[in-house]
Amino acid sequence: MKSRWLQTFATALKLGLLSFGGPTAHIGYFREEYVHRKKWLDDRSFADLVALCQLLPGPASSQLGIAIGWQRAGWLGSIAAWLGFTLPSAALLAAFAWASAAAPGAAGAGWLRGLELAAIAIVATAVLGMGRTLAPDKPRATIAVATAAAVQLLPHAAVQVAAIAAAGAVGFALKRGAPPAAAADAEPIAAPRGRFGATALLVVFGALLLGLPLAREAGWLPPLLSLFESFYRAGSLVFGGGHVVLPLLEREVVPNGWVSAESFAAGYAATQAVPGPLFTFAAYLGAASHGWAGAAIATAAIFLPGYLLVIGVMPFWQALRRVAGVAHAVYGINAAVVGLLLAALYDPLFANAVKTPLDFAIAAAFYALIAFWKLPPWALVGVAALTGAAVYGL
Repeated sequence: MKSRWLQTFATALKLGLLSFGGPTAHIGYFREEYVHRKKWLDDRSFADLVALCQLLPGPASSQLGIAIGWQRAGWLGSIAAWLGFTLPSAALLAAFAWASAAAPGAAGAGWLRGLELAAIAIVATAVLGMGRTLAPDKPRATIAVATAAAVQLLPHAAVQVAAIAAAGAVGFALKRGAPPAAAADAEPIAAPRGRFGATALLVVFGALLLGLPLAREAGWLPPLLSLFESFYRAGSLVFGGGHVVLPLLEREVVPNGWVSAESFAAGYAATQAVPGPLFTFAAYLGAASHGWAGAAIATAAIFLPGYLLVIGVMPFWQALRRVAGVAHAVYGINAAVVGLLLAALYDPLFANAVKTPLDFAIAAAFYALIAFWKLPPWALVGVAALTGAAVYGL
């Protein structure tokens, strides 16, 4: 068993160093490594795990790795798979936050201005791509626009939660009577033995999600635990991929004064230049606001809900997949997350970065590079930094 979890860590570390391109691309890397090369599971089991992770809130690619790690080497394997995949990008982004803070005048540096404008292009591309997939018809497009309007007009974290819940209810109503999407005869996946331990993990997930905000409101949490609560809550409510964590985190860190809007946008752009999960943006924000301890706490907090959920739900997945209402609620929730990302595209990104016609022209050019010329996001980040240094650093 020891050799198995070490093998799992080494394989996940390799993926964490090489997996560029976002959650969808990560799944392709995982399939090539875990199914074709290592043969740790077959295609049907892999597809079933992908379906489970897509249904749950949290970082789907990281949850997929956690589930495969559990099947390979139990609890140690699940932790090793998460740590290996997460560590490279988390360390790089924490170091970037430290370097940005240490450099004199970094907040106003031209290359950071370039990264802010690159973030607009990257998120605009994500909004359009996700909109085509998750909100392609009139009902779901309406949900997306209504969600964007609600969170902009009423900028409070509770409104985002309410919007997600309302979208789930609308999706359930719209799809009532339709059969569940999951095939009833799909291959069962291996799951943790016994449901008691899995149920305990789900109870812990719910207790932290409900209890931490109450403790924070009562003034019982010191600063680092308040940081943990913010990132845990954000990680609990993200549906639809890593980009959707952007608006949830912005509402937590910018109004609280932990990170400036400019630093937030620059860090998000930098996240596109590193491999691994987009959720490691938390490492940058934690380091920028609370130092190295903050980086570790924010990273652990934002991934913990996804870990608890995927391991906790696995024993119940065969029954859950047959409940049509679950998939129908996700139908509406997925449209809502497009709206959340659309709102974040306007504020904080566009509203804070585009102040002159030149800013707009550069952001539009970056969008053309990524949307039409198909420049990879990590390459756009390099171009943006050089452009910003040349244009704004003079």
